[in-house]
Amino acid sequence: MTTTDPALTALANGWAALYLLYGRIETHIERALQAGHGLSVREYSLLDVLSRQHDGEGGHLQMKQLADAVVLSQSATTRLVARLEDRGLLSRYLCPTGRRGIYTDVGETGLNLLREARPTNATALREALDEAARTPELAPLVTAVEVNPALRPPTPLPAR
Repeated sequence: MTTTDPALTALANGWAALYLLYGRIETHIERALQAGHGLSVREYSLLDVLSRQHDGEGGHLQMKQLADAVVLSQSATTRLVARLEDRGLLSRYLCPTGRRGIYTDVGETGLNLLREARPTNATALREALDEAARTPELAPLVTAVEVNPALRPPTPLPAR
């Protein structure tokens, strides 16, 4: 019989708790965004990431960068971008200087939907964290998320 390293067991238990917390939060937010705005969590995340780009050289994300930012494969990101483009929420274009990269830009319709969905996302996140905080194995993770200044909410979108 092999002995399991207590540190590895603790690490595995911590990962299981983190995964559980993530799943509960994502499910709660998904339901709220779908019901209120017809958006999935992935769609919301992609629009959110793209909305934070700035104009000018180097201010936009190539598809690989976007895939990394929303934690999806490049092919899944391309399909997601295509769906959002079909809905008129964003557009794709070739890099104007190098013509090698494909970039994306959130349109006015996408920005408006994102503005409407942000309070729903924030409320659902708060609800999910409050519920998770009542579970003893998740409470320390909730505390860590809440007190980390790097995880504070982003600044609101300016009106265009």
